[in-house]
Amino acid sequence: MSSPTPIPESHTTLVPTPPETRAAAPAKLPKSPGLALLFALVPPPGLGQMYNGQMAKAMVVFFAFTGSIWACVESGPLPFAFFIPFTIFFGAIDAYRSAALHNARFVSGQAIEEEPDGSSPAWGVMLIVLGCVFLLNNLGWLPLATLHRFWPLLLIGAGVFFLYGARTRKATDATGGNDVAL
Repeated sequence: MSSPTPIPESHTTLVPTPPETRAAAPAKLPKSPGLALLFALVPPPGLGQMYNGQMAKAMVVFFAFTGSIWACVESGPLPFAFFIPFTIFFGAIDAYRSAALHNARFVSGQAIEEEPDGSSPAWGVMLIVLGCVFLLNNLGWLPLATLHRFWPLLLIGAGVFFLYGARTRKATDATGGNDVAL
């Protein structure tokens, strides 16, 4: 019997690939805009915002949708029937854009601020006012069906809100970022 033949040792060495030529593994993005859009289009409205972690915004979208349906039933279809698809499309577009913005901040290394958990006193005031209005309606002291004539006041209020916001932004920009009381 013969002894096994030794295998000659290879004199080649493996050279590691320089770090700059390696293909970087793509980082997993925290949010999928497509999935956020899909969730926003699936009932109930507001799921896309919940996927993005924006619970307060999800509540607004959900209550705007259900409030529009309620207003259509109680007060008649005009103008509240237009609010139903508007709410759905707004929620879908907002969910997609919020997820894309979240990913852009993640990729650029910016800090991603988490939404406060309803810490604004405006949420509490809004819920108290809505609760009082619905209670008065149920008791028959404030029939909401007779108030449908006054829906244009919502448009006036929205206009005042936007004008105030634009004026505040203009004053803030003029002072270089310092808030100015108007």
